[in-house]
Amino acid sequence: VQLVESGGGLVQPGGSLRLSCAASGFTFSSYAMGWYRQAPGKERDFVARISSGGSTYYVDSVKGRFTISRDNAKNTVYLQMNSLKPEDTAVYYCKTTNWGTHYWGQGTQVTVSS
Repeated sequence: VQLVESGGGLVQPGGSLRLSCAASGFTFSSYAMGWYRQAPGKERDFVARISSGGSTYYVDSVKGRFTISRDNAKNTVYLQMNSLKPEDTAVYYCKTTNWGTHYWGQGTQVTVSS
């Protein structure tokens, strides 16, 4: 299993970014995918999840601003982030769980600052 995130960067408050996570090594369409984030000095926290059937779940702090989606033909999960705030600054990771084993990508840095 390999997960590779991309799309992070520096953005001003109120701006937007779209993160991508390219997956390989497993039957992507059969598994839920999630996004997590870790701010400096803090624990890694759940952000959003999309089931194999397309149902979505979000932490309250990003509801209405972030959208998780998946393209099974491209084995890719996305996180569209709008109305970004300084408190969204973190390293963002995608995750999947296959047969009880958690797999993580290497992360992509998102910095929201003026």
